Amino acid sequence: MDVIEIDSLRLRCVIGCRDEERRDRSDVVLDLRVGLDVRPAAATDDIVGGWNYRTAAKAVIALVETSSYRTVEALATAVARILVTDHQAPYARVRVHKPGALRFADSVGVIIERTPADFPSGVAT
Repeated sequence: MDVIEIDSLRLRCVIGCRDEERRDRSDVVLDLRVGLDVRPAAATDDIVGGWNYRTAAKAVIALVETSSYRTVEALATAVARILVTDHQAPYARVRVHKPGALRFADSVGVIIERTPADFPSGVAT
């Protein structure tokens, strides 16, 4: 399996459980890994055989920037669902970090890995 990487998407959304966290949008940082076979695009040197990471990233950005979640786990799952169900990624690894969420730590976050089996009806499980 080959992997397309998108690193350090710096976005803002409503995230957190406490009232003060939900008043304003907070920074989140996303790293995405999409596992697939890049040989068709490599063999032809043509985007037609490739996975459109620009369209997928734009969809992720649109989701995150308008989202309101209590947990980074829920946000990460929603991002993975977009990659897997809407953009046909056979495998997605999503890392979501919330800078400044914990005193004395740079950030707090989660890493999840999902495949189409995790979204049998296109809905997060």
